[in-house]
Amino acid sequence: MIRAVIFDMYETLITLFESSLYMGEQIAEEIGISEMKFREIWNPSDADRTIGKRTLEDVIEEVLRVNNRYSRELFDTIIEKRKRSRIECFEHIHPEIMSLLKQLQERDIKIGLITNCYYEERDVIVKSELFQYFDAVCMSCEMGIMKPDTKIFHVCMDELSVEPGECLYVGDGGSKELETAQLLGMHPIQAVWYFKESVKEHQMPKKDDFTQAESPLDILKEIDNIK
Repeated sequence: MIRAVIFDMYETLITLFESSLYMGEQIAEEIGISEMKFREIWNPSDADRTIGKRTLEDVIEEVLRVNNRYSRELFDTIIEKRKRSRIECFEHIHPEIMSLLKQLQERDIKIGLITNCYYEERDVIVKSELFQYFDAVCMSCEMGIMKPDTKIFHVCMDELSVEPGECLYVGDGGSKELETAQLLGMHPIQAVWYFKESVKEHQMPKKDDFTQAESPLDILKEIDNIK
């Protein structure tokens, strides 16, 4: 019997690709340097930003200063646009997501969140309309650990007071999350409702070894199928 559903955030509950992109390519263009030069600093900082050891602000300042582009105005512009791009993601939530979360609550099924995210994303998540539905929240930047580390899964299940076999784990498949969930004895489902051919290069491939949900409300059917 399923007593909890644990969700990934990006490309599962929300998507980055329905709103204005402000990633490496766009930030490099804003600075006036090549994307390759930008990523020489940005990419190696990713793990530290994900586990909360570094912030968006200090990495952007480093990029600007190393490339002799620093000004307070440019720095503020980049930070504001990056944060705005993350806020905008919550303006394009799949129309079935809210219904899914409400129906899970009505069934007394607990709802968890495990997400690899940066501080600027954490700040937006906690202010979002989704946040009220979570019974347990595990964000990598706060915890100092990230998927696929099994510890973050165990912490979430402990906070929900459920065993792995009582959990459905729903994610797009990044960070080996589905494989880890399966290893732990959870029921992994690949969320593919945000998959778009136009942004295929940014997305995880469909994983035929896992059950796939084409729409959020399919999750309820999967729960009913698990005895």
